Amino acid sequence: MIGTSSALPRQLRIARPRAVRMAALTALMVSLTGAASAETRLAAHYGIKVARITVGKSEMLVTIGDTAFTAAATGQASAILRILASGEGVLRTTGTVIDGKLTPATFALTTTSDKDNDAVKMTIDGGNVTALTAETNTTNEERVPVTDADRKGIVDPLTAMLIRVEGTGDVVAADACKRTLPIFDGRRRFDLALSFKRIERVKAGKGYAGPAVVCAVAFRPIAGHRRDSALLDYLTDGREIELAFAPIAGTRFLAPFRLSIVSMLGNLVIEATDFTAMAVQAAAPAAPTATVGK
Repeated sequence: MIGTSSALPRQLRIARPRAVRMAALTALMVSLTGAASAETRLAAHYGIKVARITVGKSEMLVTIGDTAFTAAATGQASAILRILASGEGVLRTTGTVIDGKLTPATFALTTTSDKDNDAVKMTIDGGNVTALTAETNTTNEERVPVTDADRKGIVDPLTAMLIRVEGTGDVVAADACKRTLPIFDGRRRFDLALSFKRIERVKAGKGYAGPAVVCAVAFRPIAGHRRDSALLDYLTDGREIELAFAPIAGTRFLAPFRLSIVSMLGNLVIEATDFTAMAVQAAAPAAPTATVGK
């Protein structure tokens, strides 16, 4: 009968099973090596307040995939906050995900203010700076010198704020605060020593509502800072500094939800107004179409 395999030429009867097998093999290879990969994306927007008066805003966008991650942050301060830290800033980092841990590879920073203009590009390999360009309109003599040792065993400011909690238990846990973050931004080398304070419930205007872990923060300047810096005096003058971290849904990572610094002039609070994380399925490459050869 027409339409049965017996009615087809012998070449096609042989080639068709081969084509089917080739298509099946191709589909298997795509499923193993080219399948769609999952990414988690966090969009966090923050309001900056001094004595409950809004003086600025910032945002952080993070994408964490199976093998790579990116993070970017922007911030803008109004005239009230410029007594301490003025102007606008843009930060971006990229890197790989190895055994579930974020390993930064590149970092860039641009800040613009009334007095200072900085532009930094940095390449990082295994926690060590391998390439660095830093442009500024201020003289290096005003700062504590940065040595080669200060550029080793570091993490950039954005990656440092994405805290990974090991294990399989609750991510919002005291262990998140048991660490010291060795941060280098291309010009300044400092440590943030964290210690556990409490677990509390937080709620953003949009997005996350739930438990957060609150860490006490000790700021320890090492190199690259101005000795007469108003911001340095502000951060090291015995003030109480807290960082609250909230979970990035679907991951073992936490991100900043709130930073608060107690001051007699009025508390500085940077707090999330929107903290939204979601899983995104990256598009898989199209499988090639199997054809019957001659």
